[in-house]
Amino acid sequence: MAEKLLVKDVMSKPVTIAKSSPITEALDKMLDEGLDPLVVTNNGGVVGTISRKSIADILGSKKTSAVSPTKIHVANQMDENFTSVYPDQEAEVLVPLLQEYKVVAVFDDEHNLVGKVDANDLLASVYPDSSVENLMQVPHTINSGERVVHLRRRMIDEGVMKFVVTGEDGIEGVVTETDIASSMREFRESGEGKRQEYRVRNLLVSDIMTSPAMTVNSEMELKSVIDLIVNKKISSLPVVKDGKLAGIIFKDALVMAL
Repeated sequence: MAEKLLVKDVMSKPVTIAKSSPITEALDKMLDEGLDPLVVTNNGGVVGTISRKSIADILGSKKTSAVSPTKIHVANQMDENFTSVYPDQEAEVLVPLLQEYKVVAVFDDEHNLVGKVDANDLLASVYPDSSVENLMQVPHTINSGERVVHLRRRMIDEGVMKFVVTGEDGIEGVVTETDIASSMREFRESGEGKRQEYRVRNLLVSDIMTSPAMTVNSEMELKSVIDLIVNKKISSLPVVKDGKLAGIIFKDALVMAL
């Protein structure tokens, strides 16, 4: 960590969502800004955060299948557990906080929200001393012909929010909780009743995945990989070695290595 680097040197403008807003507005703001999660406010004060995963969870739930996404409010899915720092604290305090939380709120002396720091903000200033091969993890894969309901079950059971989609030709794409949230929202807003349920049950991974997948080579310099993740505002990148899928490098793993 560079000496005397302060929180105010790495923080960025906070992007917030009101507790009373619909989750569709929160999802749109996340996609537009490339952020995850958002800071949730109520009457000007910070009350929690909301993530893409939490939105995917509620939109994929049978309990809310009859409810329009615009009728589900941020308050129903927000996480009230959050943490904060002050601008003049040394930036090194952010490392353990971001290893536990996805975003850190920055308050001034009057407890006004003046900024936020997430993994992107921190990794834009500091890098772990390691390599792609040391930090990459075993990728979770799924076939493009699998049904999305099976993908969702695997995400829940395995605690993994990003899968590399594979087929006969190798890597075909990637699929994340964001893809699920966006597709479920689209179906919910179509208002097709029983036909909607049938379409959701038969939706395939190939229908919602992001393709082609952006990948990096295992021999690429770690700093270049981090710059790509930060600039593209993505959570992970599949790693290729000798033309084959060899691993995946997550933003969270980069923060844990600091």
